[in-house]
Amino acid sequence: MITGCSTGIGRATAVELTKRGYEVVATARRAETLDDLDVAQRLALDVDDDASVARVRDTVGAIDVLVNNAGFGLEGPVETVPLSEVRRLFETNFFGAVRMIQAFVPAVNGVVGPPLAGYYAASKFALEGLSESLHLEVGHFGVRVVVIEPGAIVTSFPDNAIDHRPEPGPYAELATMWEGALDKLGGDGETPGPELVAATIGEALEAERYRLRWPVGAEADLVTGARESMTYDDFEASMREVLQVDW
Repeated sequence: MITGCSTGIGRATAVELTKRGYEVVATARRAETLDDLDVAQRLALDVDDDASVARVRDTVGAIDVLVNNAGFGLEGPVETVPLSEVRRLFETNFFGAVRMIQAFVPAVNGVVGPPLAGYYAASKFALEGLSESLHLEVGHFGVRVVVIEPGAIVTSFPDNAIDHRPEPGPYAELATMWEGALDKLGGDGETPGPELVAATIGEALEAERYRLRWPVGAEADLVTGARESMTYDDFEASMREVLQVDW
């Protein structure tokens, strides 16, 4: 069962896992976006809606794997982003995943918070914490929890993100500075597509040796490796120097 299969990582994962022999149930809010996917089942699903999740659960029944992929981005300063948009973000990115877990687990991103993405990072950090606890709880019953941590990936995700960064105000200078920093972080290499994430999900499902976290891509390896190898103060100082952010 994969959520958010209309585009990007969800779609690529549906294709990849089907190739690996899985019977994939691909879902999206608009079922017509799934018409060209060659999978076992295509269903409409809104992870924000209790009734929608319940309908899919009753239709599908027991599953072996749940890929919580559905979500969207929200960019802008913590001080100025409308609270209504923050609530909507958490309803999808965090509580949407919780709905799916509660519906299907009985049958079965948080690594770094960048500037101007505080709320999005918060929704992913919340999923990280939830996943750690869930791992300890359901691991006793033989259920594996895996956290996939992609770095920069080329998808249509930015097209659906709510972006307050270009707005005038006290953070406009930071927005310009951070745009340049993102270019430096990307480096000269080619940014991978969603197929790399899909392949990593497949590898995580089939790995003989279980591990909780799976970074995806050179950027994710760089950032997570640096974050885990030093204190936060040292990490911040290093990132400021590398990215030339003096805000």
